[in-house]
Amino acid sequence: MSAPALVFYDGACGLCHAAVRFCLARDADGSRFRYAPIGGALWRARFSSAEAPQGTFVLHVEGEEPLTRSQATLGVLARLGKGWGALGAVLRTVPRGVRDAAYDLVARWRRTFFRAPKGVCPVLPPPLRARFDLTP
Repeated sequence: MSAPALVFYDGACGLCHAAVRFCLARDADGSRFRYAPIGGALWRARFSSAEAPQGTFVLHVEGEEPLTRSQATLGVLARLGKGWGALGAVLRTVPRGVRDAAYDLVARWRRTFFRAPKGVCPVLPPPLRARFDLTP
């Protein structure tokens, strides 16, 4: 597999933190993903404000267009492989408009059901924190 994909996430969202922890648990060697908050230094270095992708969870693979909304979720599942890739393949059969509508519904209610985290990085042991690009 190529260089790790960048997962940009909303650092003020408890659901996004849960998604990052989910990915960390399934990417034991750190070969699939690196993480950075949306709006952080790496985000600003990659995207001008005019071209920044809109979303709360963005997957960016070097040399490719960033994926947002349900496409980002499916991209993460595909990179995780095994059963997660198969789940992503099944979900890909759902029309994108329907998937994105479901994503938007969850995004709209995420702060109601998931407590805001204390910082932009999930609470993690130091070896896992090394996978985050948190420079302000």
